[in-house]
Amino acid sequence: MRFTLTTWNINSVRLRIDLVAKFLKAQRPDVLCLQETKCPDDAFPLKRFKRLGYEHVALNGQKGYHGVAIVSKIPFVARDVRTFCDIVDSRHISVSLNTADNDPPLVVHNFYVPAGGDIPDPAVNPKFKHKLSFLDEMRACEGLHPSGDQRHILVGDLNVAPHEHDVWSHKQLLKVVSHTPIECDKLLAVLRAGNWVDVARDRIPLSEKVYTWWSYRAADWTVGDRGRRLDHIWVSEALKDRVTDFKILRDARSWERPSDHVPVTMSMEL
Repeated sequence: MRFTLTTWNINSVRLRIDLVAKFLKAQRPDVLCLQETKCPDDAFPLKRFKRLGYEHVALNGQKGYHGVAIVSKIPFVARDVRTFCDIVDSRHISVSLNTADNDPPLVVHNFYVPAGGDIPDPAVNPKFKHKLSFLDEMRACEGLHPSGDQRHILVGDLNVAPHEHDVWSHKQLLKVVSHTPIECDKLLAVLRAGNWVDVARDRIPLSEKVYTWWSYRAADWTVGDRGRRLDHIWVSEALKDRVTDFKILRDARSWERPSDHVPVTMSMEL
């Protein structure tokens, strides 16, 4: 079967539900993972998603901040929420899907990693300290170490652009949160610990610029194209050769009242 999954930091699902609907009607992924939903579970627009054909919804939200959700055409056989750094702040949710009778379940982890504030010094910035600790706990988390024939996907706004050409200027952003060497090292340590495959960089050479986020601070995001690749899709080794397509919908950044992130989609043959 062909399976498609999209990750998107929507920056308020209720504010941008019409943009989500526009995307789903056009692209029809099997699974949509959202970050920064910014609403408690009882306020999530369930009815709208069900009208769009997404009957199955897993939520981990809170009022006004953070929040992650997974909406799906495929039923869930299990779901889980993990707490990192002993802080209940709605940054992870996972689901398991059965896509074939004889295959292991397909497990999807959806993350919103802390942004880290503006000062890249954990001694003076508690938000940056939290981010580094969060990444350390991700690296150590046994549930994020798939092996053998385990079919796992890890997606989300990981808030780190780990490679030189994941940002518009490596030199100018080395001291900017999201591209500091310590953050890049820690995110890549998560990748290595789980033997994950970074789908974007498995399919796009490291020498090529790739972005998924453009700041609201720019009056025109297209001028200078000062982006960063903060949104990621990783797959376990068992799925590496199943990936058939990967795309970033850059045009969504120009939609009316857009998120500062754009949808990132992967297709597979399962």
